[in-house]
Amino acid sequence: MASSFVELDVRPVLRAGGEPFGEIMAAVSKLQPGQALKLVATFQPVPLFSVLGAKGFSHEARELPNGDWEVLFQPGELGADSVPAPAATDLSVWPDPLRHLDNRDLDPPEPMVRILAATEAMKEGEVLSALLCREPIFLLPELAKRGHAWRGGFEADGKTYKIMVRIGAAGKAAA
Repeated sequence: MASSFVELDVRPVLRAGGEPFGEIMAAVSKLQPGQALKLVATFQPVPLFSVLGAKGFSHEARELPNGDWEVLFQPGELGADSVPAPAATDLSVWPDPLRHLDNRDLDPPEPMVRILAATEAMKEGEVLSALLCREPIFLLPELAKRGHAWRGGFEADGKTYKIMVRIGAAGKAAA
């Protein structure tokens, strides 16, 4: 168990409509041996459990009396929610996308919700493409849990993130 906690309150960032993921990851990277992270947020950051679980952090979350959430992230064994990211396969052997989503004008978590809903309606081997206004950090562990492979990156404009998702292709040859 950690002997001390570094506290990070991201409620002001969230209330201003910002995305605190970079700030959270920076705080995690600065933790010293024996330190853990106490995160305070306006909601229970469930997708973050997988992201930090994959980095070896366990979590303990509790709702505060005002409806906000406090989560303690402690380094140690891999968390129960950790999911290794599947290796993205060569896109040259992927079929053309059957479904295209433009989520650039949506606020989180709506892009993730729309993409996951779309994958539920698709068959194994089919491909979905989606455009986003940021890298979908919280989406990737969810895709891995569902057994999908993905490939993504920023377009030449530097503002649009394009992700391709192949349904049920994680860990399989993409023939």
